[in-house]
Amino acid sequence: MTDFLLELLSEEIPARMQAKARTDLEKLFADQLAAAGLKAESLQTFSTPRRLVLIARGLPETTEAVSEELKGPPADAPDAAVEGFLRKAGLTRDALETRDVKGRATLFAVIAKPGRATADVLSDAIPAIVRAFPWPKSMRWGAASQTTESLRWVRPLQGIIALLGGYVVPCEVDGLVAGNTTVGHRFHHKGAVTVSGVEDYADALRAAHVIVDHEERASIIRDGAVKAAADAGFVLVEDEGLVVENAGLTEWPVPLLGRFDPAFLEVPPEVIQLTARVNQKYFVVQDASGALAPAFVCTANIAAHDGGRAIVAGNEKVLAARLSDARFFWELDQKKTLEQHAEKLKNIVFHEKLGTVADKVERVAKLARWLCEEGIIKSSPSSLGEDREHLATLAEKAAHLCKADLVTEMVGEFPELQGLMGGYYAAKEGLDPQVAAAIRDHYKPVGQGDDVPTDPVTVAVSLADKLDTLFSFFSHEMIPSGSRDPFALRRSGLAVISLVSRNQLRLPLLDALAETQRGLLLPDINFDEWRSSIRATFEGNPSGPIDGLAAVIMWATLMSVSDFFADRLKVQQREAGVRHDLIDAVFALGGEDDLVRLLARVKALQGFVETGEGGNLLAGYKRAANILKKEMPSPLEGRGGSREAAEGEGKSPTFAQSPLPTLPPEGERAYELEPAEAALIAALDAAEPAADAAIAAEDFEGAMAALAALRAPIDAFFESVTVNDADAAKREARLNLLARFRAAVHRVADFSKIEG
Repeated sequence: MTDFLLELLSEEIPARMQAKARTDLEKLFADQLAAAGLKAESLQTFSTPRRLVLIARGLPETTEAVSEELKGPPADAPDAAVEGFLRKAGLTRDALETRDVKGRATLFAVIAKPGRATADVLSDAIPAIVRAFPWPKSMRWGAASQTTESLRWVRPLQGIIALLGGYVVPCEVDGLVAGNTTVGHRFHHKGAVTVSGVEDYADALRAAHVIVDHEERASIIRDGAVKAAADAGFVLVEDEGLVVENAGLTEWPVPLLGRFDPAFLEVPPEVIQLTARVNQKYFVVQDASGALAPAFVCTANIAAHDGGRAIVAGNEKVLAARLSDARFFWELDQKKTLEQHAEKLKNIVFHEKLGTVADKVERVAKLARWLCEEGIIKSSPSSLGEDREHLATLAEKAAHLCKADLVTEMVGEFPELQGLMGGYYAAKEGLDPQVAAAIRDHYKPVGQGDDVPTDPVTVAVSLADKLDTLFSFFSHEMIPSGSRDPFALRRSGLAVISLVSRNQLRLPLLDALAETQRGLLLPDINFDEWRSSIRATFEGNPSGPIDGLAAVIMWATLMSVSDFFADRLKVQQREAGVRHDLIDAVFALGGEDDLVRLLARVKALQGFVETGEGGNLLAGYKRAANILKKEMPSPLEGRGGSREAAEGEGKSPTFAQSPLPTLPPEGERAYELEPAEAALIAALDAAEPAADAAIAAEDFEGAMAALAALRAPIDAFFESVTVNDADAAKREARLNLLARFRAAVHRVADFSKIEG
């Protein structure tokens, strides 16, 4: 076994590309080895700004000899076919074997492939790796760059080390011949660095002021920045991303502390931190109270003779210029009110089908006011009318101004500060603190783990903003599909769920969707009647077919949104241990657009099915459902039937449900009930109203408990009653009884969707 070292030396590799480059190098090398029948015991990759390095340990010195079999034509095939096979195999006719294949003589070629020296394999592999390297961006250089056949690399490739067991692997890439020399630090070392193999590579470069291991450089920066700040009496604001980036920018990192004029601290601290981080790759520091301090930590790529004083002075000068620009933007933006800034939103297109950002802001403001006026978002538990009006006014004001900072100079320079700068400008302007907070935080929650707003005004604006985005794109059939989600609608959906569940908002999605359509309807439409008709249809009690293009569009949007939220709930609830099939079981009933109530139902259902009673009732349900599916091709779903069944073939958005099957009164029955049959009827008579009352009170655990009483009767029914009796009257009555049992269970969920 032997070890192999590969170094690809180039001009500076962007720090953001180095991690993926290490992964790509390892994969390409492993693939080349595998294609030759080789495998290393271990692979390691490293990177510095000027080099990519791979070390393979435990390589065999040769590949194993193998033989390859090729099946040819039948032995009696025409000469032309046989000759073609011989040319392909590189053999003569007397070297072929004849074997019996399904009773017919068939020619086979057995080609022996001797083992190859690993050095020969690597000689071919290295050029192939270099030419196939998948850089996000690459370039050509020199005279050869005039042709498209020339080598491409992230930056001009300058040298190759390829050592196997201390010996150079002979190979050449675009005129660069592999050898055993490289270069050290640009300033600390002149001349070539000669390497004898894997064992002395890192030490040889360390002597030339190059630390090859990127993780070691990151550790030096991390610990050194903390120490530099502590030595000056400050606390470093930790930033692991900045640690990694600086490690990708330096070969000999030296953290140094610098300072800036305290007068710049009048600029918001987030602006100072972004200016230092994004433009200069500096860490910021805090004082003992946690406030931003007028100091920073930069990372030099040289151990200066003066201890870094000149380097620090230069960086202080550059940062001062950057902070001066930031302060200029800060002061310039405040010369206009947010309302004046917002006028420019009319010139920014939100989407070609959805108008300008100003149009979106107007929709969000109306929806935010509606959320407050309807009492969905409350300022207090009682939320009297006067409170609602005040809250609605604040929410509408905040919504009108929430996007105004998009046209400010500061957000133009730092897009990451959208919302945050609007909050600062609103506070400086003297607007209500709740309005300023809503402008600042209305984008939240942005992703997993982000803070979820709880202030009523902020919740109103944030929720309205995200609902408008979802409903607007869904109404125009711009829906996420597969891995495509160009408008981040899945993220908006998760944010809505987080806002609703965190604040326990009783938000009817249908009504909110309808509200966004109010301004799109014809003047002669009675909006409230129209919305009531849609809701009645959604809940399975239609007064007639849905008429009108606007209504049909909204119906289709509602169905799409409902399915979308079902998928988002599965993602959001997965970490909470909620089974996805239970979410499907609740959504399948249809008519439920209150996410809080829906989640409460799902939680109760999960607790129920995990008990013995729930599991047994599920088994009884599935047995009943299977019988009904076989004996009644058009199932009698009855009240509580699933949305899928109710929609039929989807020809009309009107639900046409069958009446609940019932048995004749006792005196009118054509036969005498068996005890188990009568017991099931009695249990249903008691369970149905109890479940209905519990559901009406949103006591879903109570509804499950009421249904649990059906477990023993349904088990006994199947044990002693023949459903498919020869007597047609008995058969029909018992099938209807099973349909009634299924409909009773569907009061809480569509059990057919539950796995197990």
